[in-house]
Amino acid sequence: MSDAKHRWLAVARILRARGNKGEVAVELLTDFPERLSEVQKVYLAPASGGGEPQAYEVSSFWISQNHRGQAVFHFAGVNSISAAEQLRGREVLLPFEERVKLPDGMYFVSDLVGCSVFEHSEAKPVVASSPCSLAEAPLVLGKVTDVAFLGEVQAGAPLLHVETPRGELLIPLAEDICFRIDTVARRIDVRLPEGLRELNDSE
Repeated sequence: MSDAKHRWLAVARILRARGNKGEVAVELLTDFPERLSEVQKVYLAPASGGGEPQAYEVSSFWISQNHRGQAVFHFAGVNSISAAEQLRGREVLLPFEERVKLPDGMYFVSDLVGCSVFEHSEAKPVVASSPCSLAEAPLVLGKVTDVAFLGEVQAGAPLLHVETPRGELLIPLAEDICFRIDTVARRIDVRLPEGLRELNDSE
């Protein structure tokens, strides 16, 4: 992934023209769409996938009441259906540094993917002051490749997809399991509950 790709955060994808004044319907790619009503300028990814994103002033923005997960943008200078149609398929971007500041305990998927996962033993050292032995040292399980959200039908914590030498391991992103998450150090420390590996092997 190029450095240029890391500079931008995709918040929406343009689906089609909407109305006759140049508005565009978009698919929302952010969990915080309300903040887009305060944004005065966005960037559109190049249609060809190459080059730099192009800046557009936002004349208006509103979340669709009829289509869940969609919204409408009207960009300054885009005043016709034909002009709006030329934007179809392009991603709406914001500079990475303008992303929402999350409360403690919440993380962006992009911050979790790529983190190394370390497993800690449940066993406590016999002597509290003794140096950490090799048996007590955390083991590197692998790296996070994706985060899955169970959704409304099936409740539960999101699942970390961790690629290990033995194959993929699904680890619930729960506080009692992932007890330390350091996105700056790109590290997640876990204590796996008994039977988790066997549950993964049976799937």
